[in-house]
Amino acid sequence: MKNSIFAILLLFLAFLSCGRDEDSIQKIDQILNFYMKDAVGNDLLKPNEIGAFTTITMNDMLAPIDNAPVSSSRKATVDSINYIEYIAGATRELVDGSDTENRTYRSKIRLALTKKLTDSTFSDPVNDTLEIFYRYTPQVFEVSEVKYNQQSVFTKVPDQPNVVTIIK
Repeated sequence: MKNSIFAILLLFLAFLSCGRDEDSIQKIDQILNFYMKDAVGNDLLKPNEIGAFTTITMNDMLAPIDNAPVSSSRKATVDSINYIEYIAGATRELVDGSDTENRTYRSKIRLALTKKLTDSTFSDPVNDTLEIFYRYTPQVFEVSEVKYNQQSVFTKVPDQPNVVTIIK
């Protein structure tokens, strides 16, 4: 009885070890970190500072409905530089390569930015457009380019983080 349980356990472990092929795992690299600065390098994402964007909302422009919020989170580096982390959530539209293993997708997001003018007044929201292009192959799904208001602000560098700095 003990031998048969041991044999079954051994076969089960052998089966698990044969089922993985490390070469077939697709690398996913889609996290984006957005920094916003003015022309002299001041951080424009400080949540309570006058002159900074205190409210930022993101809306999916390719969604089948008009009001389709996209999630993001505000974070800060150890040096207290603020940024927006976007992981995923917006609709991805196939742009090129529908019949091949090398495809391009894009997401289009409207950013509504509200600036703090004084301690008690805020600007009307400024609407900007963010386009994120993704490259898909069997080996990788990654951000390849980012356009902000139709201007290219980021092009993927292999094995580097996806850091986008926007000057406003």
